[in-house]
Amino acid sequence: MNYVETTSKNKPEIADSDRKSIINDALAAGDIQINGPRPWDIQIHDERFYKRVLAEDALGLGESYMEGWWDAEELDSFFFHLLRIDLNNIRMSWQRKLTLAKDRLLNRQSRRRAFEVGKRHYDRGNDLFQIMLDPLMTYTCGYWKTANTLKEAQEAKLDLVCRKIDLQPGQKVLDIGCGWGSFMKYAAEHYGAHAVGVTVSKEQAALGQELCADLPVEVRLQDYRDVNEKFDHVVSLGMFEHVGPKNYRTFFEVADRCLKQDGLLLLHTIGNIFSDRSTDPFTEKYIFPNSVIPSIRQIGEATERLFIMEDWHNFGADYDPTLMAWNKNFEAGFDSLPPRYDQTFHRMWRYFLLSGAGSFRARKMQLWQIVMSKQGIIGGYDSIR
Repeated sequence: MNYVETTSKNKPEIADSDRKSIINDALAAGDIQINGPRPWDIQIHDERFYKRVLAEDALGLGESYMEGWWDAEELDSFFFHLLRIDLNNIRMSWQRKLTLAKDRLLNRQSRRRAFEVGKRHYDRGNDLFQIMLDPLMTYTCGYWKTANTLKEAQEAKLDLVCRKIDLQPGQKVLDIGCGWGSFMKYAAEHYGAHAVGVTVSKEQAALGQELCADLPVEVRLQDYRDVNEKFDHVVSLGMFEHVGPKNYRTFFEVADRCLKQDGLLLLHTIGNIFSDRSTDPFTEKYIFPNSVIPSIRQIGEATERLFIMEDWHNFGADYDPTLMAWNKNFEAGFDSLPPRYDQTFHRMWRYFLLSGAGSFRARKMQLWQIVMSKQGIIGGYDSIR
């Protein structure tokens, strides 16, 4: 390997040609060519790309895309190929090491920090999410078993949740992380339920109250840890990713104290194939601050002596078409958004959606619906699909 000398401390630095060779070899393992002709091949527009990615890994890859240093005709396909590679041989950046060290010591999802993700992600503006999501404003994975459109997939998912908890007219449901109230609205209109939902987003709470007006639905701007009343059932759809490992036990203790003895808890969450304590630095900085994707082990340990797992349903592959549909809507409606959503934001959001689609397509991320009871259902639980 060739080296050039640095100007400080006289330590060797990898030459540009060798950086390109390292990246080229890594991408070739996933059948990705630099400046190749296929839609998943990466097109490099700025030679500084190689140094930046080797120095900053996921953050450098994302930021260099935002800045137009590279492209791929099908960004989702690029990530599908990339994430089928074992990238463990690529060294971890110092930023990532520092983040992991901090996460071992700090509770980054404490009460004091709880509303940060609401302000930085969900409060970007309801206008963004209204052009991107289905008519019910459902910001979680759809269920595509028999669906042909995003609207059908989201309604099928909401109905699946209602059927899994055997929701009955007049029953009261707690929705932890209720978003804009899509589940509560559906459950009230189609199953005659009453619902209380909590969110850490002011924008979600305001629009959710409007969308659920004249229904037996209450949307609260409230941390989940402050809920202390009884419900027939508890659901949480796409919020557990913001709870954090240091709070997993607390989350389930809250669900336990709020759930009637014969009720069911349904947890709908993205799932990781290994246990981690933080997210990648690009997601942390630009998309979901303080987020962590849980593993099977982490959920299992947090529920010991509290809940019995009745059913564990993985339909992670369905997040791929969900994200692709969101991106299609986003691209179609982007020009109607106000000027604060500039072209850098456009590339960032596209990167977020399509890298996610590639990740779920590659099966690096999962989507779990887990049904739990307090004492176990006598005779067993009938799994619903």
